[in-house]
Amino acid sequence: MRRLKPWLGLFARLVLGGVLVTAGYLKAFNLSQAKMAVRAYEMFPIPVANIFGLALPWLEIGAGLLLLIGISVRYAAAFAGALMFFFILAISQAWARGLSIDCGCFGGGGQIDPSQTRYLSEIVRDAGLVLISFYLFRYPTSRFALEKLPENMINVEKREG
Repeated sequence: MRRLKPWLGLFARLVLGGVLVTAGYLKAFNLSQAKMAVRAYEMFPIPVANIFGLALPWLEIGAGLLLLIGISVRYAAAFAGALMFFFILAISQAWARGLSIDCGCFGGGGQIDPSQTRYLSEIVRDAGLVLISFYLFRYPTSRFALEKLPENMINVEKREG
């Protein structure tokens, strides 16, 4: 198992980082739609939702790039996990309140026909990404990462693994 962990870490970094970069990229160049997607959740006052809509794509891209290249993996994984957990809460509250919206996770967003909502699959997807984040937080070392952890941290992981 010890020999497999670095490869699992690489796979986890590529999946989580790829999702974040893709989601951010698809929103970053249509910021008016990104703001609309956040406003559709009706969780924040419009000016606050607009700020989130402007900032979120760039934060996703930044965290995703850190994961893809393997720098600050623990911090990026913690941020990504918290972000995915927040998304789960946001989608859950929209579902519970009977809102009919597209999550806006990969662009788009806003009001949709009630028959087009996919809340459960979105929550399951984000829960899987939270689990990947936990794994990367716990085991941040992986193949082809640019950052090398201090030797004493690697030795601790070897003793625990």
